Amino acid sequence: MAAARPFRLLFAVLILAMGFAGAPARAATPAEQYVNDNVQKGITILDDKSLTKDQRKTQFQSFVIALLDIKVIAEYTLGQYRRSASPGDLAAFDEAFKNYGLAVYQVYFNKFSGQTLQVTGSYVLSPDESVVKTIMIDPADKKGTKPLEVDFRVAKEGAREAVIDFAVEGVWLREVERSDFTSYLGQHGGDISALIAMLKKKTDQIK
Repeated sequence: MAAARPFRLLFAVLILAMGFAGAPARAATPAEQYVNDNVQKGITILDDKSLTKDQRKTQFQSFVIALLDIKVIAEYTLGQYRRSASPGDLAAFDEAFKNYGLAVYQVYFNKFSGQTLQVTGSYVLSPDESVVKTIMIDPADKKGTKPLEVDFRVAKEGAREAVIDFAVEGVWLREVERSDFTSYLGQHGGDISALIAMLKKKTDQIK
């Protein structure tokens, strides 16, 4: 009987291993699928050598407008100053932020140029928001460099999903912008027009 124990143990291990092998892979969440399907499109545009500079800029801007809810991001970055701003100032700020955001986000996405997106998981923040965790892998890297960690905050807006923030190595861009803008407004008496002028100047510098 004692001699049979090793065979019984081996049989049990094989059955357990077969169970794990046959287990279905974890299904991607809608937010994970959204990021996986869409973010790589932007990287592909930046890597497309057949496009002229103007074509690349136009296609990338269309990609950003479709992927990100820039208006929601703009609203967030003004913090408490949005409540006291006039409708005219808000409309002018939203437009200035859109142009600024398109320029800034292209700079950030340029960091991902040549990379391949890999979704590594996600977690839920609320019924309508979740964070999708990804890494950017350089297929040409032979040195084993640590992949760049990029997280995307995805919000569900009715039937539509949109990215409302993203973080590179743990630094959330929307939070940085909010801190910078509210600090600037605090130093300039809450003058939205002054912030708009500053954003236009920064946009020109980036371009």
